[in-house]
Amino acid sequence: MQVNPYLHYNGNCEAAFKFYEKAVGAKIEVLMTHESAPPEMPVPPEWKKKIMHGRVSIDGEVIMASDSPPGHFHQPQGFSVTLTVDDPADAEKKFKALSEGGAVNMAFAPTFFAKGFGMCVDQFGIPWMVISPKEM
Repeated sequence: MQVNPYLHYNGNCEAAFKFYEKAVGAKIEVLMTHESAPPEMPVPPEWKKKIMHGRVSIDGEVIMASDSPPGHFHQPQGFSVTLTVDDPADAEKKFKALSEGGAVNMAFAPTFFAKGFGMCVDQFGIPWMVISPKEM
């Protein structure tokens, strides 16, 4: 069994995935647009290029996503996508990249439980936590 987050974007899923490629070294595996849907699945013309299903991997871990249908997007809340990075310098670099153009909720810094930890919301509205854990 596998458990993966499925994120919903406000029409900018493809841009988010391309941002994650640069920010954290993600690999885009699937970007299926509504153009590939069968004709019996009507889609507004302006929505044909939007993402019906996407899949990205980050160091072997999978995140799936799509663009929410028009009028159905809700700002994400109540969760965070978490990156666990052993090297604190690399973790801080990834945190800074993810928070670029977004908002920092907790600056990346050492804590009692981690060599480094930070919380942000990226420019696409997705909440992230980046942690470089202490050895247990």
